[in-house]
Amino acid sequence: PRLWLFAGTGEGPPLAEALLAMGWRVRLSLVSEPAQRAYAAHPRLEVVIGPVGGVASIASALDQARDLGDAFSLVVDATHPFAQTISADLASACSQRNLELLRLQRPAPQANAPRERIHSLAGLEELAGLPLNGAHLLLAIGHRQLAQAVSHTPGAIHHARLLPNAESLKVAMAAGLAAERVACLRPTPWGLPWCDSVEAGLLRRWQIEAIVARASGGATEACWRSLASQLELQLILIQRPNEPAGGKGLGQ
Repeated sequence: PRLWLFAGTGEGPPLAEALLAMGWRVRLSLVSEPAQRAYAAHPRLEVVIGPVGGVASIASALDQARDLGDAFSLVVDATHPFAQTISADLASACSQRNLELLRLQRPAPQANAPRERIHSLAGLEELAGLPLNGAHLLLAIGHRQLAQAVSHTPGAIHHARLLPNAESLKVAMAAGLAAERVACLRPTPWGLPWCDSVEAGLLRRWQIEAIVARASGGATEACWRSLASQLELQLILIQRPNEPAGGKGLGQ
């Protein structure tokens, strides 16, 4: 049987490995070429790089596979919880074709830090209401919203952890971050001790006092929660958007 997996570099690699071990033939869609390095090569793994387009493009690809006699039995959405557009497009395309859609569910990790040191915000604009002037602030929210976060915290000393690609670095420089306060690296793999992670080293080196991250669940959120607790830092979590309609939940 064949399925179409949409994923990133977090839960995607172990999920693909598990599906292949179950006997599936997997078509894997990734946003960028560097993300492919996180996946081991496999004879039943087909990798497609780049944007898939909107609902019409997805539906057309599903139809083409069917017409060639190699239809997809189901689609698995393991994209980032904040990637609302692709999730909505997958739900719509699969609904039109009466094709089963499974969406990876990332339960929120249990809180490790003292409750009073965790701020939950509905959006980045609420950063303006927090006392962050002069604070060493780590922005761990990706590059797309970096400039917005900087604009809402004008008095903070900004630092950023970004994925290692040219676009991320370009956006960070345009947002006004100093080069010595930007780290382009891949997240520490799940299962390694957070206290020994590169993230922990950055927090200590930069003398970070507060972290802005997204409540995306999974390993990334667990990392920031654990380190905020261990190092007694303020943790600011941007609330996860509501799950899009359609599809069935796939537990981790």
